[in-house]
This record gives sequence, structure tokens and C-alpha cells, in this order.
Amino acid sequence: MLERTECFAVVLAVVVALVTVAFAVVAGASVPLQAGGQTIQEPTCPEWTDGCIVCARTPQGLACSTPGIACVRQTPRCLKP
Repeated sequence: MLERTECFAVVLAVVVALVTVAFAVVAGASVPLQAGGQTIQEPTCPEWTDGCIVCARTPQGLACSTPGIACVRQTPRCLKP
């Protein structure tokens, strides 16, 4: 059984992790015209890729895939003009 200080440490670690994830989500949502750290040239493009991820604008907001293991980032390009 964990002691009181150990329980406090575990709870504190979980809270810090959740706050970090929340800030990451908010920060990612505030930059909708970027893919892989590069700004998209066409702000009206509904779907684009940088060779590693594909991002699309949806009614719920920006949706991006996760990068592959051995991807090589390229200049972002519009997939659906």
C-alpha cells in the first residue's frame, strides 16, 4: 500500500501530465495553417500534406494524421484545391 506522500506524488504527476496535454492541444488548435511546422501557402486549401502527415479542415476543426516512422518532410502541397 502506498503512503500518503507517495499517493500525492502520483496524483501530482497525473495532473501535470494532463495539463501539459491540454496546453499542447490548445496550442496545436491555434495554428490551423501549418503542417510539419511549415505554413501552408494556400489558406483556403481544404486538405494538404507535407509528405509525412495529411491535414484536413473539418466542421469540428483541423484534423491531421500522425507521421510515419521514416517520413521525409517536403514543402506542403494542397491535395484538394
